Amino acid sequence: MHSTLETNSLSAPWPDALTSNSQTNSQALGEFIQRHPGLMVLTGAGVSTDCGIPDYRDARGEWKRSPPVQHHAFMNSLATRQRYWARSLLGFRAIENARPGPSHRALARLEAQGHIATLVTQNVDGLHQHAGSRRVIDLHGRAEIVRCMGCGARRMRYHLHDELAAHNPGWTSLEAPVGPDGDADLEGLDFSTFKVLDCTRCGGVLKPDVVFFGDSVPPERVDASLLALEKASALLVVGSSLMVYSGYRFARRAALAGKPIACLNLGRTRADDLYSLKIEAPVGEVLETLVRGL
Repeated sequence: MHSTLETNSLSAPWPDALTSNSQTNSQALGEFIQRHPGLMVLTGAGVSTDCGIPDYRDARGEWKRSPPVQHHAFMNSLATRQRYWARSLLGFRAIENARPGPSHRALARLEAQGHIATLVTQNVDGLHQHAGSRRVIDLHGRAEIVRCMGCGARRMRYHLHDELAAHNPGWTSLEAPVGPDGDADLEGLDFSTFKVLDCTRCGGVLKPDVVFFGDSVPPERVDASLLALEKASALLVVGSSLMVYSGYRFARRAALAGKPIACLNLGRTRADDLYSLKIEAPVGEVLETLVRGL
C-alpha cells in the first residue's frame, strides 16, 4: 500500500461523456454494465459510508484526519499498540454493528444477475459478503480477525476485545468520535496504562488481519485480483479515490490492457484521466436506481 506512482501517462480509450445529471447517472452506468458483461468491480470506503463507517478522504482526495497507523510503528512500538487497541475498543463498534447498505445490496444483486464476475474490495468490513456477494477478494484483509505476527494463529477480534476490556476497566465507558477502519478519535489520555495482550501460544504481537499503511498486500491476493481483471471485460470502480497504489494499480493495468473503465465516486480520484465514464453522485442512490432499471 505504500508504493506510489506520481504521474499517469495513460488516457481513457473510450471517451464517453462525463455525467453529473442525477436523472441520467443510473442509465449511463446501466448501459456501461450491459455493454460489458463479466465486470470486475473494485470498491472502496465510499460504499460503506451509508452504514456508519467513515472514510478517510474528502472530495478532493485529501486526508480528512490524521493518516492511519503505520505497519512499522505498530510492530515496533508498544506505545503505538497501546494507543491503537485503546482507540479500537471504542471505534471498532462501528464495524461490528454495521449492516450492509444500499451499495452492498445492489452489487450483490448485480452479481446474482451475472453482471459482475469478481468484486475486489479495499474495505475490511466484510459487508459485501454479508449482503450476499460470493465472488469477493478482500484485498486488504478482514478487520474482525486478529492474527499473531509470530506463529500465525488467528482468532476472532471480538474475543480479544472482551479480554482487553476485562484487563482495562473503565476504557470502554469513554466516548470519542468514530473513525475509519475501527478507529476512534480518543486523544489526550495516558495510553501507557493500557494493557496490551500478546499471543497466548507464542507471545507474539497480535495485529488485526488487515494490511496497514506501509505494509504490502499479500501477493496471492494481488495475483488473484489481476487474474480476475485479465478475464474481465471491463473495470468498474465504486466508492474509491484510488489514492493508494494497491487500488490504483488495477485501473492502470486495465488501461494498459485497453479495457474500458467506469467510475462511480463522489469527488476526485487518482485515475480520473483513465475513465471512459465517470459519475460523481451518491453511490448507494445510483446503484439502487440502476438495479431497479435492469
